Amino acid sequence: MTSGDSDKHYRWQHQSENNQSTSKQNEEPANLEQMLDTLRDGVGDRETVSIKTLLDAAGSRSFAPALLVAGLIMFSPLSGIPGLPTTAAILVLLIASQMLLGRNHFWLPSAIERRSISRQKLEALLRWCYPVAGFIDRFLKPRLTLLTEGLGTVVIAVAGILVALSVPPMEILPFLATTAGAVLIVLALALIANDGVFALAAIGMIALLIGILVYNFL
Repeated sequence: MTSGDSDKHYRWQHQSENNQSTSKQNEEPANLEQMLDTLRDGVGDRETVSIKTLLDAAGSRSFAPALLVAGLIMFSPLSGIPGLPTTAAILVLLIASQMLLGRNHFWLPSAIERRSISRQKLEALLRWCYPVAGFIDRFLKPRLTLLTEGLGTVVIAVAGILVALSVPPMEILPFLATTAGAVLIVLALALIANDGVFALAAIGMIALLIGILVYNFL
C-alpha cells in the first residue's frame, strides 16, 4: 500500500464529502478492507456510535458482517474496555444461534443495540485495522465452498457459539479476548468471501483457543 493510499484510509471523511457513499453502501462488502470502508462511511458524523448503528452500516442484519464487527471489537484495543468483550460475545451468541436456526436475518435486544463507543474510539479502531486488512485480503478468494455453504454454515455457527462461550472467562486474563476476536474475524471473512480455507483455519484456531483456556484454568 502506497503512502497516498494509506493517507486516504487514515482520513475520516464526512458522509457528504464522499460522492460515492450511496453506491458503496448498496454493495455487499467482499473483504475486510471494504467492510472497514463501509463502517467508516456508514456511521456519519455521530459523536457516539451504537452497536445498532455499526450493524446497520455493516449490512442490514446480515450474519457475516455482524460477526466481523464483533470480532473487530474483540481483536482491537477496545477489548481492554471492561465488559465490552463480554457484550460482543453475547452479540455473537445471539447471532450465531439464529444463524444455526436457519433464519435469514437476526434480531437483537435493545439493551445490546444501545451499547455504544465514542467516535474517537471508532476512528482509532479503523486506523488500527486498515494496515492489517490490506495484508489479509490478499489471501481471500472463493474456494472449498462446501465449507461455507449449506451444512458448512451450521459448522461455522456452532464454531461462533463456542467462541462466544469462551469469552467471559477470558476477561480475567488481560487482552486474551483478542484471540477470540481473531477467530471471529477469520470465521466472518470465510463467509463473506466464501473461502473454505479460512473456515478450516478458524476451526484450527478454535482448537488452539480451547487449549489456552484449559492450560490456564485447569
